[in-house]
Amino acid sequence: QVQLVESGGGLVQAGDSLRLSCVASGRTFSTYAMGWFRQAPVKECEFVAAISRDEWSTNYADSVKGRFAISRDNAKNTVYLQMNSLKPDDTAVYYCAADRTIGPGYTALGENEYDFWGQGTQVTVSS
Repeated sequence: QVQLVESGGGLVQAGDSLRLSCVASGRTFSTYAMGWFRQAPVKECEFVAAISRDEWSTNYADSVKGRFAISRDNAKNTVYLQMNSLKPDDTAVYYCAADRTIGPGYTALGENEYDFWGQGTQVTVSS
């Protein structure tokens, strides 16, 4: 079992940047592939970005490619989401998630592939 706690959300203007952090409990963080998802009001949960447990692979939703960057620091049990050039359409609750089964070098893109989820952090981008 692992607990995930996100932070770093807030209210920003279009064009601004934010960095989200997600800290995991326990000593097995480096064995989990990690992902970020988001959910806007009246919309379904949407994949944002993912990183393999060994940092070799990353994947991004087309809507955030070139603007967002996922990274991780296994020594700090933390995964990050750097968000640049934010748009009002990026407004959502952002969740980090951990996948304990996928092998090294692989990322998980599907919501149902993840085993553990954080409580979410709100990101609001005003125009």
